[in-house]
Amino acid sequence: MKRSGDSEREKRRKRRKLLQELGDQKIPFLGPTDHGFQELWDTSYSGLALRRSSSLPSELHGKVQAAFLTLRRRGCLLRDLVRIRDRDVFTAVSRLLLGEPGHTYRYLDTRLFAIPWHSEDTEVKGQNCCDLDLRVACKALWELNTFFCTDVNQLKEGEKLTQFPKLGETKQSDTESKDSEDSKNSDGEDSGSKNSEEGDTESKHSEEWDVESKHSEEGGCGSKQEWESGSKHSSEEGESSQSTLTEANVAASEGNREEKQSAQCEPQAEPVAPGSLERPVDHLKHSLSDYHIEDTKTLSSEQVSTKPSPLQVCSVPTKFNVTLLNYMDPAAVSQLKEEPYYGMGKMAVGWHHDENLICHSPVAVYSYSCCDAADEKAEGGSGEKTCWRIGLKVAWDIHTPGLMLPLESGDCYYMRENLNATHQHCVLAGDAARFSSTHRVAECSSGTLTYIRSRCQDALSNLHVDPETGSHSLLALRPSMLQHCEEIHNEVEFEWLRQYWFQGQRYTRFCSWWTGPMEQLEKDWKLMETMTMLFLATVEEEGQAEEGRREMAEILLAALTERQQQRQTWRDSGPLEKERGL
Repeated sequence: MKRSGDSEREKRRKRRKLLQELGDQKIPFLGPTDHGFQELWDTSYSGLALRRSSSLPSELHGKVQAAFLTLRRRGCLLRDLVRIRDRDVFTAVSRLLLGEPGHTYRYLDTRLFAIPWHSEDTEVKGQNCCDLDLRVACKALWELNTFFCTDVNQLKEGEKLTQFPKLGETKQSDTESKDSEDSKNSDGEDSGSKNSEEGDTESKHSEEWDVESKHSEEGGCGSKQEWESGSKHSSEEGESSQSTLTEANVAASEGNREEKQSAQCEPQAEPVAPGSLERPVDHLKHSLSDYHIEDTKTLSSEQVSTKPSPLQVCSVPTKFNVTLLNYMDPAAVSQLKEEPYYGMGKMAVGWHHDENLICHSPVAVYSYSCCDAADEKAEGGSGEKTCWRIGLKVAWDIHTPGLMLPLESGDCYYMRENLNATHQHCVLAGDAARFSSTHRVAECSSGTLTYIRSRCQDALSNLHVDPETGSHSLLALRPSMLQHCEEIHNEVEFEWLRQYWFQGQRYTRFCSWWTGPMEQLEKDWKLMETMTMLFLATVEEEGQAEEGRREMAEILLAALTERQQQRQTWRDSGPLEKERGL
């Protein structure tokens, strides 16, 4: 549900106040080589759990990584056009949604339609909607999902799976010696980046502090004008070009992979000196105290606390119902934003909360960084490459240091308990191309094919079709029935049909699962258009009671006005993939 204009303006006011107080200063953050890293993780980021690559079955690694490469080679990973602060932007990351049949996932005003897991033999069930290669790839991600469902349910409260060695205590002097130089470099780079990238004069930082904001999921690049050509380029690239990410990389032995990762993934952190943790922007506490007091009125004590909270007890085991696959090659992106608050480095995905999830449900992520074999040979395993990392921060908090966690290829991490609600995370780009599979418990009460079909049946139950003439008539003329039918009418058009024909239809050349259901939804929508005309004709009949006609006219006017406004918004977003008479 969209927030009101007053609420948005209030959040912007609060954001400006905080960022003005922060100014050009950087907030401290800790990486594995810093003293106090493990303590910070245990006290302020306890919902984060890391599973190292070596602790997963090698067979599972092989299947999942081969699946990534297959989907990339076939051009299945596409960039989305999303809505961020009333602007249409093209995501920097290419994506694909897999999941339970008939499920969708909504983010940034965009609905993604899941390609089914293919966990069963679809040929036997008569649902052969993908070719064999894609079915094998989808099933591999289902096996990973099954592993995550079992693994995350076995974790005990506070269990970390893997803890980094306390390197900070043995390398503290080395860290301190390079911190000042790194900090200066980071500040200088960030300043230049902000001057070139940020056109908004209200702040020198990006606008992603808002704990409630749904507009910080993706720092997109490109505009709506690029959509048509960009979409074609993105989809054709995987099919026409010879991919350098060959299956030979996947076939490499586990031992060789571990050896290369240890050489290439030395944390390239830009942390502040440990001594500065005694003075983390202390002078801002008094000036911001009123702001934090005001903001916490809208949040529960559990949400604003940075301390570990009791593990949420679910009545049923966690079952991830979708996974959002991501792919990005930093070398193919012209410009990446610098992380603005801590100086962590270049961001592939900006600070955000994962949205549209069941409250307190965990998120599981598999990370796969892949390199061209020729590049590896040229580098000679020098260890100079930067690995991918995730950054975490406590939302609306400039006093708790951030956390930076480097990821080796094949590593997995879980965000559990209330971590996603109280914290934000970002993805920091490495040098190699990277895939990730982010498994979620999507909130699907209004996001499944079963749901929208039942809504259509509910509305159309008021329409009678004469079996002999085929003419249509309404069974009930109550204003409440009119209101109900028009709400469903708008939902079908704007939450499903236009979303699908705009972006979802791109996937029909890989998987035909949604084709039939969406054609049926379109037929139902056309019948609802007929119902609207019948209600309008009823209002125009002079024989009807004046009071009832007036009430129905008001309902129709409101519904048609909203429909017209939303249609104009879609027209402004660019040409639809296929108008289909909408």
